[in-house]
Amino acid sequence: MRRLLRHTVCLLILFSGLWSGHPLYAQQPTQNQLQFEAYINQARSYWNKDTFDLALEELDKAATWAEQQQDDKGLIDCYHYFALINLDMGKEESAQFHNGRAAVFLETNEYPYGTAVHYYINAKILFSEGNYFQAIYMLGEAKSRTNDRNLLNRITLFEGDSYRSIAKYAQAETNYNSLLVNNDPFERDFLRARAYLGLALLDREQDLFPEAIENARNALEVSRANGFTTEYIESHALLTEMFTAANRFEEALMYNRGLMHYKDSVRNIAREKAELETADRIQTEYMQKEIDRQDEQIRDLSESANRSELTAILSSAFLIIISLLAVSLYRNNQIKLKTNDLLQTKNRELHAARDAAVQAMEAKTNFLSTVSHELRTPLYAVTGLTHLLLEENPSQEQKEHLKALKFSGDYLLNFINDILQINKIDAEKLDMLEVEFNLQKIIAEVMNSLQQTAKESKTEMILDFDPDIPSHLMSDPVKLSQIFMNLMGNALKFTKNGEVFVLARLVGKEDDRARVYFEVRDTGIGISEEQQRTIFDSFEQGSIQINREYGGTGLGLTIVKSLLGLFGSEIKLESTLGQGSSFFFEMDFKCKDDLIDDVPFEVTQKEYDFKGLHVLIVEDNKINQVITRKMLAKKEITSDIASNGTEAIEMASSNNYDGVLMDIHMPGISGVEATREIRKFDPETPIIALTAISLDDSLEAFYAAGCNDVVTKPFKPEVFYQKIGENFLEPKLRKTLS
Repeated sequence: MRRLLRHTVCLLILFSGLWSGHPLYAQQPTQNQLQFEAYINQARSYWNKDTFDLALEELDKAATWAEQQQDDKGLIDCYHYFALINLDMGKEESAQFHNGRAAVFLETNEYPYGTAVHYYINAKILFSEGNYFQAIYMLGEAKSRTNDRNLLNRITLFEGDSYRSIAKYAQAETNYNSLLVNNDPFERDFLRARAYLGLALLDREQDLFPEAIENARNALEVSRANGFTTEYIESHALLTEMFTAANRFEEALMYNRGLMHYKDSVRNIAREKAELETADRIQTEYMQKEIDRQDEQIRDLSESANRSELTAILSSAFLIIISLLAVSLYRNNQIKLKTNDLLQTKNRELHAARDAAVQAMEAKTNFLSTVSHELRTPLYAVTGLTHLLLEENPSQEQKEHLKALKFSGDYLLNFINDILQINKIDAEKLDMLEVEFNLQKIIAEVMNSLQQTAKESKTEMILDFDPDIPSHLMSDPVKLSQIFMNLMGNALKFTKNGEVFVLARLVGKEDDRARVYFEVRDTGIGISEEQQRTIFDSFEQGSIQINREYGGTGLGLTIVKSLLGLFGSEIKLESTLGQGSSFFFEMDFKCKDDLIDDVPFEVTQKEYDFKGLHVLIVEDNKINQVITRKMLAKKEITSDIASNGTEAIEMASSNNYDGVLMDIHMPGISGVEATREIRKFDPETPIIALTAISLDDSLEAFYAAGCNDVVTKPFKPEVFYQKIGENFLEPKLRKTLS
């Protein structure tokens, strides 16, 4: 258990969160402050080498400095480090002592990062006690209080271990694989080593011995190259076990000798003894300091009493009162004992209820994930066949029926997407991006996609964009597009023969931060004061009559409110019945003024000549195979079909394709696993993932496996062809020209 905890400890020690991502001093550091940072850096170096006694010595020096400077946050950090090292050494009682001291300071200090680390330590303690669901819950609390990339990577790793402990192998594998390609500036190789070990343990638990051996060897190679002692030992032990299970005894003996040589070394035995002695000494010193402080307070009170006769009299009276109170307290002691028994019973009941609630949430999440995928698969057939029939010159009457069928399919798909989006937010499955984008381009693309809707409702869309807004901002453009899509779509739905105004104004700019005010205003039917109180609730559209007349799910504004919460913003509303509504909010962005503006930002659709392309379709559903193949044939694209991941690997290895359309969810080998295998012998051929994306799907995992792009099923034909052109045809043309 000690080593299982160890790999989640070091995330705080690589100076990304408490030591580099969160600088202790806003001003130019003094010589003393530089000395404090030197202690911390040296402690980090010792800890990474598993030299715990020296690391504890350096942290003790840092804590002494923080006490002298009355630096509460520095003390919080030091206590957390002491707690984490003691957990690594298997001294849980000492870890809880130091964690408790940090908790006292956190009660009087606003320190979000320190709070996140505190939840993280509690998650580790719960994990060590076997409370895996509660540990996962605590990790979620930690994630909600920090955006430090290194800490989030470490939480991802610990979540993988927690999922593996409760046999949720798919989630654990996704977490580990995402860390194999991490770009962590501090712990890239360490995270890779732990991820390889996690995958090896997963494979061993599923009796996949060849895969377990390969991953353990990868972990050993990374550990040896970087001097990761613990991971080096664990890799040796795992390889010994795997080769023994595979009856490859010579190789098992080789790795076992290496393991025994290290474990039997006198240096390690002496070091572990020194580590325990140092930890005990430091804890004893801190306890003695507390006793000394209390003795000093008693001496001060005693000296004050000697200086004042009145104080002495009052002290005597106070002692008499205390004696009387002691008698009363003694009489009430039995009542308190009974009360404590009742409280402990209730506490156990509450813990059981919380575990049941966590399990119920997990069951709900899994159910929605399954339902979403199962509904999207037949929807793909409905929308795909409708598209094909519309292109086969139907009669006017048939065309009207097909358009009605297409509208119904799109409506049902939007409903499924809204439900899935809400539950992703509730289940905290949404990750925030931090990428550079052009805000005016994002808004223009949304407005362009809604032009047909505006034309049908005879409503004009007007954009008033402040030119002072920086052209290069950092945030999550995908979620920002979803916010504007819902707000503008909602405004168009309730506005006929009117106008929809979209306003973006720069509120202020300081250094590399910009605050922008947004407003979407319409001249539609408006919202009454009573309806405004519930308009952001799920499935709420104001009234049954509005729902019947205008349709919709009533989830759009709920999604907007939830997404803005992820940005730390809040949606506000002003509306007058019969005159229109205005939805507005403000948002902070990080900006990049040193980048050169891209001149064009208009949305352009390219026309491609696909004739001559030959692709591989990987799809287990027979109807979907027929639809996808016919859609490709419409563009004169030839294709082969693989019905599962194993066939896909064999066909990709024996044929040359211009691209692969890879279904993700398949029985047996999944699309992600098949892509990973293909990339071992073919790193060039473009692969597009076709997925009925579910609650647990991670786009990052698709790209990490080797996919070039992702198309969500059921997809719009124009999007499908555009992706094929960008990923299959354009690389082929560039290769031909070169």
